[in-house]
Amino acid sequence: MTIATLTKPWEAFSYGFLDASAKRELRRKMLKAIAVPGCQMPYASREVPMARGWGTGGLQVTLTLLKPSSVVKVIDQGADDSVNAASIRSFLSKVSGAAETWDTLAATLIQSRHRIPEERLRADQVLVLQVPNPEPLRPVEPNMSVARQMHADADYGRLWLILYEQIVRSGRIMQGASYPALVNGRHVMTPSPIPRWDLPKLHMAQHLTFLSAGREKRLYAVPPFTRVEPLVFSDVPYQVEDHGALTCHRSGVAGYFMNEIPQDSGGSVFELSDSNLGIKAIRRRDGEDVALGATWYENGKMPK
Repeated sequence: MTIATLTKPWEAFSYGFLDASAKRELRRKMLKAIAVPGCQMPYASREVPMARGWGTGGLQVTLTLLKPSSVVKVIDQGADDSVNAASIRSFLSKVSGAAETWDTLAATLIQSRHRIPEERLRADQVLVLQVPNPEPLRPVEPNMSVARQMHADADYGRLWLILYEQIVRSGRIMQGASYPALVNGRHVMTPSPIPRWDLPKLHMAQHLTFLSAGREKRLYAVPPFTRVEPLVFSDVPYQVEDHGALTCHRSGVAGYFMNEIPQDSGGSVFELSDSNLGIKAIRRRDGEDVALGATWYENGKMPK
């Protein structure tokens, strides 16, 4: 026996890195996820050139959707220029030939960690959210077999109890990111670790959203024009972060989600979390002809 008999001749890897079998499985599960909004679909998460927990789930979904005509945007907590976002965007372009962009309006496929862009997404755009923990019941039921049965029975009483206890102890609901939401009136999902500010953007949105957790091997979806309702009590309304009055110290834009940057003096300044929107606002202020899309929020408020 020789090494040659144990190996195959060299050949180029599949288009979009993933092999055809992996893509077929992911497409089947993605179609099921669209058919049953908010319901988690298990899949055989493949190895990709990235460590588990750094966006492998979102990357696999994006690789499955990619085609040469795609225009790809990758966000890491609102920023296009972080190491993680730049590395993923470059990898996607190299294995598919797809074009890269920072502009939300130009993108056809957007992969994001922790944020949804401030500019409204269109019906021809797809949003892929990276998810570290897809199970909303994990804080109340560590046994995943029992949690699956609770989903089947629509038994979400323990989640309501957690929210009630937060109100009793703190006077308000303390849940920040990953706020549980009822999708299409049936399944409760955790909408990635996006802030409460971003959750209303999924409600009756025109675009398709996939949420995928590679380490947990689960994906789920929010199809276009689907109800996404945060779990709230009728006498305690849902509240987003109070950022409406904050102004970005670089672009001068106000009324959007901001990052707080501590200063040596002990104070803080604020910077627009959606970095590309801030860049476009600065370029427009400097006299350039830059297109700014309609935004989800207007002066810190979501129009009804």
